[in-house]
Amino acid sequence: MMSRKRAGSKRKLPKKMKSYEQSSKSQKTIASMIIDKKGSEKASATKVVKEVKIPVPVTPSQKPDVTQNDDTMIDQIAMNRQKFFEKQQAKPKQKEGKSPKPMNESKKTKQARQWENGGTNRDTKSLDFSDALTLDGSAEQQNGIQEVATDQNLVGKMRGEIKGMEIESETEESEMEEVATDTDTKKKKKGRLTNGKPTVAASSGWFGNAFKGLVGSKIISHEDMAPVLDKMKDHLIAKNVAADIADKLCQSISTKLEGKVLGTFSGVANTVKVSLTDACVQILSPKRRIDILRDVMEAQRMKHPYTITFCGVNGVGKSTNLAKVTFWLVENGFRVLIAACDTFRAGAVEQLRTHTRHLNALHPPAKHDGVQMVQLYEKGYGKDAAGIAMEAINYARDTRMDVVLVDTAGRMQDNEPLMRSLAKLIKVNRPDLVLFVGEALVGNEAVDQLVKFNQALADHSNMENPQLIDGIVLTKFDTIDDKVGAAISMTYITGQPIVFVGTGQTYTDLKSLNARAVVHSLMKA
Repeated sequence: MMSRKRAGSKRKLPKKMKSYEQSSKSQKTIASMIIDKKGSEKASATKVVKEVKIPVPVTPSQKPDVTQNDDTMIDQIAMNRQKFFEKQQAKPKQKEGKSPKPMNESKKTKQARQWENGGTNRDTKSLDFSDALTLDGSAEQQNGIQEVATDQNLVGKMRGEIKGMEIESETEESEMEEVATDTDTKKKKKGRLTNGKPTVAASSGWFGNAFKGLVGSKIISHEDMAPVLDKMKDHLIAKNVAADIADKLCQSISTKLEGKVLGTFSGVANTVKVSLTDACVQILSPKRRIDILRDVMEAQRMKHPYTITFCGVNGVGKSTNLAKVTFWLVENGFRVLIAACDTFRAGAVEQLRTHTRHLNALHPPAKHDGVQMVQLYEKGYGKDAAGIAMEAINYARDTRMDVVLVDTAGRMQDNEPLMRSLAKLIKVNRPDLVLFVGEALVGNEAVDQLVKFNQALADHSNMENPQLIDGIVLTKFDTIDDKVGAAISMTYITGQPIVFVGTGQTYTDLKSLNARAVVHSLMKA
């Protein structure tokens, strides 16, 4: 029993702890605790693998010299601090690879591009056309401008009234498209043949089931015309007729035909088409005929120049078509003065100067008893357009010129300052004819332009009876094929006739409107 107790007491005795000298921590020095930042990745990788050393009891005589290591550490810190201060006080070094710029080098500027065959400063005098030309053309002779090469075949083609547009030959009647309503489509799908014969729905043409009741008398109702008018409205919009005007046209046709009795072999679709054609011809036919040649001769008798003002938005061809009208007037023996009142657009005066030179080359003074037929009145840029127009009209009256054509700056209908300037020009000078120049490419925009131009002329004139747009010049008509709806839109809005139609880029490409030709293109499928 006693031996067992002694053995249990031996087992329960605690394990004796090691002293500090015997532990592995005592082997570490302060220098070993410093982190070497410049060490390579290889060194850091080797640190991971540590050798496991068996602790060896250290005697007091083998204890490391801690005081020596502390002195080394203090010296290292002092050296690092000294290097840090020197680095802060030193001047910033320039980056390697970049050489310092010389102080005396001047700042580089953008060099002008040298074009091939661009000429030199010696050619400036011969290329400078900015000198003001005198009205008798003497400045051209002084500058040594060569004679303009012109096409003499144009001369003599514009005498008398302007020729109308040609009507295309109608070889075949355009097929009527089918109106595909839901009910008609269902009927068509259910039975195309009845007892071996095609049904009415299967054999119908352009406007489909609108041909019901071909034989016998029938009263036209709104329900009968609705599918036909919807199809016709879409057709007009596709031909550049403004949407509002196409809707009003169809409504007027519906009101006119509702309750009308159809005759034998008369279909609803054909009746609607004929009525719409007649309505479009009536719209395009002028309420008053503008005969410019007759009015110019009347002005000659009264001994004052006949004045025409051209206005419109930007880029529609005002200056070009003014030159065409000038050529037509000169062909008929009238002397024309062009007033350059576009003092806003760069190059506007030079453009008219070029046209004047070309027109005088086509009709030189030698062919007209030494009289120059076309003259240009210009005062440069940035001037008051109304003042220039007034001076031009007075000059034309003093020199017995027959016609004054006033070219104005292009302006958008929403530009109030420029619209005030145009209203002032028309109010002060009271021209005999105000022509709005519009292009045939526009659709709904034509309505907005004409309405706002007329509204601006009325609002800014401060007169009880202001002078509004008297006629329309329709340009670029050769570029639209059969999309002639702009002509309907413009005449419907203003009620004024289309006086000229521009059909090309030469002086003879000026026509008068043929209402039948326009409506034929409009109704063509």
